[in-house]
Amino acid sequence: MTRTVQALAYSRPSALASSQAGQLLGLETAGGSTPRGFEPHPRFFEGFLASPQIAARGLLCVADVAAARYYQRTLLSSLDPVVTGNGDRLRFESFSGCCGVYARLDVLSKGLEGVETGHGTTNVDVNNPLREALSRIAGDDPLHLRVGPQEMAVTTMDGPVVEKKVPLPDRWLRGFAEAQVASAAFDLRAELPAAEAVRFLRSLPRSSGPASRGAQWVVPVGQTLRPTTRPVAGAVCLPGPQRLATLQRVLRYASALRVYGPVADGAATASAWEVVLPGMRLTLTLSPDASRGFSGEGGVLEALATDDAADAELVSVLLAWEPRIEPDRLAEQAGLPVERVRAALVRLGTAGRVGYDLADASYFHRELPYDADRAERHNPRLVAARQLAREGAVVLDGEVAAVRSGDQRYQVREQSGALSCTCQWWADYRGRRGPCKHALAVRMVRRGAAVVGGAR
Repeated sequence: MTRTVQALAYSRPSALASSQAGQLLGLETAGGSTPRGFEPHPRFFEGFLASPQIAARGLLCVADVAAARYYQRTLLSSLDPVVTGNGDRLRFESFSGCCGVYARLDVLSKGLEGVETGHGTTNVDVNNPLREALSRIAGDDPLHLRVGPQEMAVTTMDGPVVEKKVPLPDRWLRGFAEAQVASAAFDLRAELPAAEAVRFLRSLPRSSGPASRGAQWVVPVGQTLRPTTRPVAGAVCLPGPQRLATLQRVLRYASALRVYGPVADGAATASAWEVVLPGMRLTLTLSPDASRGFSGEGGVLEALATDDAADAELVSVLLAWEPRIEPDRLAEQAGLPVERVRAALVRLGTAGRVGYDLADASYFHRELPYDADRAERHNPRLVAARQLAREGAVVLDGEVAAVRSGDQRYQVREQSGALSCTCQWWADYRGRRGPCKHALAVRMVRRGAAVVGGAR
């Protein structure tokens, strides 16, 4: 598994301290993107939180996921959350080390007492002493939040005071991208009021065991969710229910629970669980199985198998950290059809340059503070498909194509725009985890996508 080491440099550790105005939560930032370009320590916000205790619990939930592995728990994992300033809100995001859970806390304008935020994306330091201090916040005493350094420019004679070096596997980057693309295909499937939300979430297992293995299913009935043993009509997949345990931190403050997912087709699917809080939303998106991370889902492969990188670059220039991206407006500005703009947004999502907000049913602009394009360059199926296409292993014959791979010959057939293959991957997954490398190579050849060098 390919991985690099991500160095996160902070001017000082994040901390919770007392001040004349009450408590001050100072979240220190590492390098990140802003409208002014890259900055070593961007500053996004300074003001008061409307609900300090709830915000602290929500931030701890995001930090919980960043430090967790829900599969192969013996391996360590810790990567500081990502924060994005979108002008009217702050978004804190994290991804589990096992690549199976994506978490996001949206602190909206009501939660920030109406104070505007800056624009940009960076990592924030969430260290163990800070976690302990956040867990002790009680009541609604004023809490002053600062995201970024006290001074607009922070310099020291000896460089950063705090530096963290963490492994950053390619599959982690691919998973972050896949979670956004998967979410864009979800619909709201159920909404539970506070009492039912608490009852349902507290009934779930909090640790791995026989009761939490594999995918489970729930059916919306009135204002509650009823467990079912199979994916009947209207059912929503609940894969690895113990992975929702971190929501226990905020349950007492919840006003509703919203459940999002695709239409059930009999197979385990990803789903998203959003807790509505005063001035905030906390969302956990779960991969189709606790042992199956988002990185292998293949939802981004169709978008990457095209030669539409120019559209994505054009659209990216027009983005300005909007909290809601409007494809119609972008289409007018870019001089492109709306369909091509939507395809460009999917491609930008694979590079971590946009996220998807289920509550708003829209993309939002952010720039992951990593080399997110590496997720494309090192995607195994994508690299293998480009190799096949480049070597002339694909022979087209109407709706059927022959693909030579090693000593084997496979037949790829297209019907109503969908591809099927005679390989073992297709037999195992039937397209539920994206196209196999043979179908992907055929798609590239049919579209005339660039394959020289195996990467763009």
